[in-house]
Amino acid sequence: MKSSQPYQPLLLRILHGITSLFLIAAILTAFWTYDLYDGRWGRIPLPSYKDIEGLHGTFGLCTLLIFPTFVLYAFHRGQRRLIQPNSFSKLAKVGEPIWWYTLNRFTNTFALFALNFALFSGKMMDETWLPKGELNHTWYYAHLIAWVIIVVSIALHILMNARVGGLPLLLSMLNWQFRDKDSPALWSTHLSTWWSNLRRGSSSNCFQSTLVLAVIEFILLLSITAAWILPLFK
Repeated sequence: MKSSQPYQPLLLRILHGITSLFLIAAILTAFWTYDLYDGRWGRIPLPSYKDIEGLHGTFGLCTLLIFPTFVLYAFHRGQRRLIQPNSFSKLAKVGEPIWWYTLNRFTNTFALFALNFALFSGKMMDETWLPKGELNHTWYYAHLIAWVIIVVSIALHILMNARVGGLPLLLSMLNWQFRDKDSPALWSTHLSTWWSNLRRGSSSNCFQSTLVLAVIEFILLLSITAAWILPLFK
């Protein structure tokens, strides 16, 4: 375990923290909703709260609203934490430190896909299905599967980060101290610089984008856009 705590960019901690809080709340209220209206695969004696589905929907909507910003950050300022073009070849180095770091990048990327699937499937549901006892809709089953996948992905995300960085890495996401270059007063300048570099097709002071990451980012953003548009035609 590493003894010194690594530094995490302030914006990453904020976006990661807000997304995590809304997501955890959505996961817990999702199980409560299932427990109240379904329970075919097991249930626990949770209190009956008729507005639980609306509460779950609220947390899910908040997660959906912050998710695009988190995706943009992950694929532009946090690219080193995601899969790389040589990631598959590094999987051959079983047991070496680079193998664990590569697995960590895979789990980070997988978590983004899992969250995207959960948000999309949830947006495709109708909030009246469960109260009316309509439990056999395809999108409801998809959302149940997404719940399992997102829980597994979060567990893997935490375990792999603990494996490569130990407790100091996990606690670094809760540290609110920041360096001068991370000051919120400079965010507008950083955003302007990033946009200018993006328009020129370059990216100074950050890891160059790769085709695989560009494709994944496009898929996630397209899916988020579709999640808002497709329900209008249901």
